[in-house]
Amino acid sequence: MTAIAAIDEPAVRSALAEVADPEIPIVSIVDLGMVEGVEVTPDAIRVELLPTFVGCPALDLIRAAVEERLAMFGRPLDVRFGYRVPWTSDRITSAGRELLRTSGFAPPGNGATDLPVLVQLATPVPCPHCGSRRTVLENAFGPTQCRAIHHCTACRQPFESFKPI
Repeated sequence: MTAIAAIDEPAVRSALAEVADPEIPIVSIVDLGMVEGVEVTPDAIRVELLPTFVGCPALDLIRAAVEERLAMFGRPLDVRFGYRVPWTSDRITSAGRELLRTSGFAPPGNGATDLPVLVQLATPVPCPHCGSRRTVLENAFGPTQCRAIHHCTACRQPFESFKPI
């Protein structure tokens, strides 16, 4: 094993940016906002991750991928999921939102807006294919509990979206 020049928090975060989400591999766990904390000491590397959904079935896969990626540093690893701070879709980076959109997956909207709010049963999700807000919720229960299925009436394409949490 070759020696690593610098084992510090930026180096660990850079390595974590290469760990893809197993359910949506186009985006990393960093871009999804799952990395809550990184601590590097001479004796160990500790990483606290936030699950996007408490019952997420991919947590063991994510932990294993993080441990595999950080093994190159040659230090004991402590990778845990924390629940002290809840993950919300607001944590997704702008780069992550763009990656989701260009892959045909509608990212959640950004929290507050200055636009007038109309009374509606559901907030329209912009289509990642054509940008139209003429979309219909087809199924609130997508392939996982944090995702939903929509249909665009403008371009007639189905797409998935993150449920705003």
